[in-house]
Amino acid sequence: MNLLPSAEEVRLRRLARQHADGGQWEAAQAALELLARQAPNDVTVLVDLADVLFRRGRLRQAATAVMQVARRLPRDGLLIIGVAKRLVAFGEILAARACLDLLAQAPAPPADLLVAQAHLRFSLGEIAAAKTLVEKAIVAGADSPEALQLHAMLLHFTGDIEQAQCVLESCLERWPHFGDAAMALVNLRKQQPESHRLEWWRGRLRQLPDNEADPSAMFIRAEFEYAQFKTLDDLERYDEAWPALARCNAIMRKLNPYDAAAEAAITDALMHLSLSSGQANEPQGPTPIFIVGMPRSGTTLLDRMLSAHSQVASAGEIIDFWRQLHWAADVAPAQSQQLLEVIRRSAGLDYAELGARYLKQTQWRAQGRAYYIDKLPANIQMVAFIRKALPHAPILHMVRDPVDTCFSNFKAMFGNISPYSYDQQALAHYYGQYARLARHWHARFPGAMLDVHYAELVRDPGNAIRRVLAHCGLAMEEGCLRPERNAAPVATPSSAQVREAIHTRSLDQWRNYEKQLHPLRQALDGYLGS
Repeated sequence: MNLLPSAEEVRLRRLARQHADGGQWEAAQAALELLARQAPNDVTVLVDLADVLFRRGRLRQAATAVMQVARRLPRDGLLIIGVAKRLVAFGEILAARACLDLLAQAPAPPADLLVAQAHLRFSLGEIAAAKTLVEKAIVAGADSPEALQLHAMLLHFTGDIEQAQCVLESCLERWPHFGDAAMALVNLRKQQPESHRLEWWRGRLRQLPDNEADPSAMFIRAEFEYAQFKTLDDLERYDEAWPALARCNAIMRKLNPYDAAAEAAITDALMHLSLSSGQANEPQGPTPIFIVGMPRSGTTLLDRMLSAHSQVASAGEIIDFWRQLHWAADVAPAQSQQLLEVIRRSAGLDYAELGARYLKQTQWRAQGRAYYIDKLPANIQMVAFIRKALPHAPILHMVRDPVDTCFSNFKAMFGNISPYSYDQQALAHYYGQYARLARHWHARFPGAMLDVHYAELVRDPGNAIRRVLAHCGLAMEEGCLRPERNAAPVATPSSAQVREAIHTRSLDQWRNYEKQLHPLRQALDGYLGS
């Protein structure tokens, strides 16, 4: 075997690292490719090469490199975890699951490896498997606040509220400033006058540093302000609740500024989208059902009602179509500029290949049923691509009152994502872009997207769900009217609410803050013309 001399290998590695550290990605790629040719059995070189290719925007080449590693994995648990993470990011979900299946065969794995597997299974929507792994990790000695909070979250998603509460309360006793646990605890259920921790939250806020120069410290402060708001809101002490929410969102707005120009540019580009000619392949296997719309518009309730049907499984909020679209365009997924590049390349895409890849990487989620739900609200931006790649897939568009929808986003505290949700003007702008795009899709693809109105779904669920099922080619089943009996895990901010029977309590919730939301309503009127 022709081995690279050790000194030369060290030189090339150092050279590649220097180029990468300096942002010279093309030069780093050249050094790693030379190293890979001369040391073909060193899989870490291919991993590094995949990372450099990804940074250069060469998604397909990056995926090819890491797939080569996946076919000859060494007995190195941390390396396998790293490979699996990259496979997920590159859209190779089946290969990532195979890596995790291989790790599952390891005898007596250490706690940190089990936690890493749990996080990956959770990211793939495999809630039950993730819960089993994190519980094994705890038995093996995992004792970090992050591992215990993951355990509590998975307990919550699988409906074990009491045990989740015990875990979170224990976390806060040991780590009193652990903001993730504070948020998770108040979101488990509605806070009651006889059992809440309002003074405890206020005590923590008095102790927390108020250092605007430290983003981590400010984020934790925002989490505890949210816990205070959620408690006061549940207790119907609205005049006290609003200032806490305002303080939380002021911090989050500073940490995550909204880029209105970038959002408008994406909407404009999508409305002038040029699609290539050609037909999708004849579909085989389970059929996806897409639920799209604004976040917090009732998509989780519709998902729970529909997946209560004997022929339908829920895949949850997965980003697989978005991943496969970027693969088809050979654009590394990242921010708005990358999506604009995908749109620019849309006329040259192979939509039959896109549809086939999406189905190949997702149909396992159907769990033996004929249909599976892809419930990612942001797929409202993907409607034209879905229609072209998967013309047989039903698309359900959840529609809710604009003010109710925006306020539900404003009070949700999504973390360091969804920057539109922390400012009333930003919310109105974002909603305006969404509404403009939805109108365009209806005009360009008549009948392709069925509007499902949240108010009708909760006031007249029988007729509403019959219309949805008919659109999907399914017969009515009474179980669809009892989503609270749906035993499947649910991993969204609405997980507590949708375990209740269908109700109308969420209609017009914004009126509790009618005066404070005047700027939002005024801005929405300007964007929607009402």
